[in-house]
Amino acid sequence: MATTVSLINMKGGVGKTTLSFNLAWYAAWKKNLRVLAVDLDPQSNLSQYFMGAMGYLNYLKKEGRTVVEVFEQFSPPAAARKAPEPISPEDIVYPLQEWNDGSRLHLVPSRLELAWTLRNPTDKSDLLPRFLAKVKDQYDLIIIDCAPTESILTTSAYISSRYILVPVKPEYLATIGLPLLERSLREHKLRREDQTLDLAGIVFNDADPQRVKREHNIARNDVRENAAKYGWPVFENEARHSDSYPTGARTGKPIFLTKWARYHVANEFNLVGDEFLNKVGLL
Repeated sequence: MATTVSLINMKGGVGKTTLSFNLAWYAAWKKNLRVLAVDLDPQSNLSQYFMGAMGYLNYLKKEGRTVVEVFEQFSPPAAARKAPEPISPEDIVYPLQEWNDGSRLHLVPSRLELAWTLRNPTDKSDLLPRFLAKVKDQYDLIIIDCAPTESILTTSAYISSRYILVPVKPEYLATIGLPLLERSLREHKLRREDQTLDLAGIVFNDADPQRVKREHNIARNDVRENAAKYGWPVFENEARHSDSYPTGARTGKPIFLTKWARYHVANEFNLVGDEFLNKVGLL
């Protein structure tokens, strides 16, 4: 049965999608796990990371199904479909990579029309967890990449998840999204007292590796103070800033398979990956 983890921060620009992409690859490639990544952001950046920009556009042109169908519960009429059609998990899950040992890396893509769900959110928050319940036995880890806003999509991610991981970029106003996230999680737990939802931790992302930048160090201290106040753990290891991350994203490769990525950069991410899997009980 899969362990589901949502990556979320109410502040944008923290490298959440880059971290989701690399953690999913790490778990599948390095640790031989069965991994499903779910793109729950209408901007669809995670889908483009995995499929490549052109591959993603071609997928949409071929009317490939996405997480939108999970929330709408059918595929609307289109050029190749003259009438609405019911959906099944096999229609939506896109197989990215599969290996002979059974490990795999699959994706539930997103598309911009997911934003329509926000206009009519009534009784939709349970649809994603219901969908994931149908496929959970096929995976060890499900990673949900969330949009940096409070919405029905956030609630749906909470209900689907066992753990929350909070990426934070140590910079000016690094803590601005944390109070809103803490309130959001607290209110969710009051509504769903029967659910066990824990914070795996805050992980510093795109960080100054030498820890000499004044603003980064001030931000680290501010974040740790907030984390202590909320009782949230902070990862010991950090994902450092490196130009190899965007280079890898353009080629659809994680940091440890990106050409010209320095060994110490990849090795530091390995430590983050191991700490992550350990905190969610998969290592």
